[in-house]
Amino acid sequence: MFYYLAAPLLSYNFILIAAAVIPAVILMVKVYRSDRLEPESPALLRRLAIAGVLSALLALLLERVLGWILQLTVASSSPLYGVLLYFVVVAASEEGAKYLLLRRRTWRSPEFNCQYDGVVYAVFVSLGFALWENISYVLHNGFGTALIRAVTAIPGHACFGVFMGVFYGMAKNAALHGRPGASRRWRIFAVAVPALLHGAYDYIATADGGTWYFIGFIAALFALSYALVGKTSGNDRYMN
Repeated sequence: MFYYLAAPLLSYNFILIAAAVIPAVILMVKVYRSDRLEPESPALLRRLAIAGVLSALLALLLERVLGWILQLTVASSSPLYGVLLYFVVVAASEEGAKYLLLRRRTWRSPEFNCQYDGVVYAVFVSLGFALWENISYVLHNGFGTALIRAVTAIPGHACFGVFMGVFYGMAKNAALHGRPGASRRWRIFAVAVPALLHGAYDYIATADGGTWYFIGFIAALFALSYALVGKTSGNDRYMN
């Protein structure tokens, strides 16, 4: 009796999870295949995807703490509240958590020997983050949420990862060529630019009457990210 009751539920949850996971996997394969010089080892990529999941848990903790501080210091009716919520509490927490796990897993890795590797690493961490986040969303909100997030949030995280990876690869290149100041600046950009894009994404998505602005923002973000992947991959070189 329990089997007949549980089987449809398990099947339904499997469909939801698949709807959450498949877009992330497709994007991972796309970025991986653009690595034309020296593809990364599957073991490293698995570790990066897991690091993305761990970064989602770290971001959740940071968001809880920063959100609590925000509620104590700024009135929710204030326009400043929304700006701080989306750009600091959410975007800075999530992109900062991704970067921390990204750097911990890859900065000293002997496989990090090409500038495009930074893009691959950052995108895999970002999509590991998005994969976990999407599973949580769709299990709570259903299949319709999976479809919406498949064409917006998951590629959005991938785009943020592209920008992070471009600057991260430049930072590594500068460090290997004895330019620590430049490396530090690129590392700051690797967090700040994705956080600004992420904050703008969330802010526009929740603004009243901002549907067309949001669509335009997504289209521009995707187009620019796609161009960056092609350019960075095409100009890739060994750093050492």
